[in-house]
Amino acid sequence: MIEVVPAGPEGAGTQIRLRPPRALTAHQFKALFVGLAGVMWGVAGLGWLAGNAFAPVFALLHTALVAAALRWLWRAGERDEVIVIGPEQVEVRGSASSAPAFHAHPYWVRLGAGRSGEQVVLSSRGKQVEVGAFLGAGERRELAARLQELLAAAGGRNR
Repeated sequence: MIEVVPAGPEGAGTQIRLRPPRALTAHQFKALFVGLAGVMWGVAGLGWLAGNAFAPVFALLHTALVAAALRWLWRAGERDEVIVIGPEQVEVRGSASSAPAFHAHPYWVRLGAGRSGEQVVLSSRGKQVEVGAFLGAGERRELAARLQELLAAAGGRNR
């Protein structure tokens, strides 16, 4: 998901916030887990009635494994990237770190494609950073077009 908002109170600059797309809300994610756990425990109950004394133990382990996997998946979707493009600086920050992963003057920043042609890469003075790696191909093309416009406006020239 791509969100574009003004970066400063004076309107100087733009902030682009990138987040991975999510198919489910938090409530739907919990409902999915409850549904899966219900089916697991239903089958384990039938197994126990049929004489398998270990079925509830395996259902408990399976429930814990599915809960851990769904929690990891949800937390992986919480990451984001913030790209701030102002008249004096372009800065890229990831959600995991407080220090910028990339910063340069907008006049010297180049927008390019990565090795496979599907990546969006900002580069300047030998440093480069890939942005929007978790976005789909269509969203990356949209991101590249927006970055091209914003960099041209911030750098004061057409690219």
